[in-house]
Amino acid sequence: MLTVPQVKDLLSRRLCEYRYVHSLNVADEARRLAAIYGEDGDRAYYAGLIHDAMKDVTHDSALSYMKNYGINLTELELAGTKLWHSILGADYAARFIGVTDEGIINAVRYHTTARAGMSLLEKIIYLADYTSAERSYNGVEDMRAAVDVSLEKAMKIALDFTVNDLNSKGVPIHPDTLAALNEINVILT
Repeated sequence: MLTVPQVKDLLSRRLCEYRYVHSLNVADEARRLAAIYGEDGDRAYYAGLIHDAMKDVTHDSALSYMKNYGINLTELELAGTKLWHSILGADYAARFIGVTDEGIINAVRYHTTARAGMSLLEKIIYLADYTSAERSYNGVEDMRAAVDVSLEKAMKIALDFTVNDLNSKGVPIHPDTLAALNEINVILT
């Protein structure tokens, strides 16, 4: 597995400046949340650092990557190009960064859609991506406050936000997102 300095060097060359800074911020936020909720801080930092490793890949390069490495997407995933980077990123983490920790790979894989049965690390990366320092969307301060109080309540807010945002844009919602929302609704009742 590449060391953190090696990953930073790789990402600084693969990602635009904004995305690279975002990745550093997510890693920092993931380490902070790990300290609050009892996850390994180094593991969370690493997952946060690499979560967007495939974000700046062109459409054609992503299609080529899928073909070359036998990555098959559902119809919804194929149409939802914004989901590609997490799916490809999980493969890239294992194949090129040398990650063998399934927890880190899954945190990268599900940081966009979420899913039912998320591990602590997966929730931390999902929420760190929402609350990283450069984020400025309407409601981010409420999300930042919530994430310090309860991961489950913060997941509920984040998933509701995602579903409402996608609905307002007429974009289909991934079944994993709906399963995560249904699960968190049960947990919180």
